[in-house]
Amino acid sequence: MRLRIALAAVASVATLVVPACSGGAGNTGSAEDYPSETLDWTVAFGPGGGNDLMARTLVQIIQEGGLYPNDIAVENREGGSGATGWGYLLSQKGNPYNVSTTSGSFLTTPLQADPGWTYASFTHVGLLATDDALLLVDGDSDIETFEDWVSFAKNKGTVVVGGIGTVNVDFILSSLIAEHAGYNLEYVPYNEEGQVQTSLLSGAIDAMISNPGSILGQIESGDMQPVLFTGNERLEALPEVPTGTEKGMADLPSMPRGLILPPEVPDYARDWWIETMKKVVETEEWQTFLATNYLTEDLKWGDDFSKYLEETTKEFEDTLKEQGAL
Repeated sequence: MRLRIALAAVASVATLVVPACSGGAGNTGSAEDYPSETLDWTVAFGPGGGNDLMARTLVQIIQEGGLYPNDIAVENREGGSGATGWGYLLSQKGNPYNVSTTSGSFLTTPLQADPGWTYASFTHVGLLATDDALLLVDGDSDIETFEDWVSFAKNKGTVVVGGIGTVNVDFILSSLIAEHAGYNLEYVPYNEEGQVQTSLLSGAIDAMISNPGSILGQIESGDMQPVLFTGNERLEALPEVPTGTEKGMADLPSMPRGLILPPEVPDYARDWWIETMKKVVETEEWQTFLATNYLTEDLKWGDDFSKYLEETTKEFEDTLKEQGAL
């Protein structure tokens, strides 16, 4: 398989640490009065993607349940495959009034470039779920099955597949599928889900990787045609779409969905968030979100989440090296 990564579609992921606007930690208060200030919630990608959907759902559950006593300001700080948003969080060192949600780029971006941080730079609250993906083509194409896609890809010579992030889970999945099926791939990274969808529907790319929760509406409308699901079992909503396991591709990676705080926040803040998120994941609203968006619940708190991030980063690094991306 010949593999190319097109970088023109997004900004470079070179060092993108954003300086603190207000001097970092400032007055963080004490355990007795935490939390008592407005919370700044960073989404490291644009609107509409899986990271954005999960973050806004969590905020809604927290606010409607009265779990956070002050306002929560959600800000999309996209760019550089997550480097801009998590770089901003890094700049808030010691400040317990900043949080962010994770995705695959949280692990892979530091492997591909030097954004000034790694997963280990932050305070780890918990893993909440993992997110599998779909490989999709334009609904108006003649491609209806995975076999149709493989035949098209081989006949074309090199197909162009889009996804979120430069060297992310979307890239890893695209390359592993192409390697297994024996076709050549050019991967094009984007910062926002909407950009990838527009590119597919305009014919700029041949296929895309997306999470079910972000793309199911377009599938139901007939705009998109899924040909493969990377989870272990077929989706109830898409029973005709085969899994990677069925096609001989076992253990395809999933997107880790978790919650983090800036570096060196007080222990009481991490503990407060762990206990709060344990309440959130028990709510009917969160369970409905998991089911609606076809996420797999996977709960790991504090140090267990840190261990998971370490192990998963090593797995991603090994795969990226095997694919020639590092």
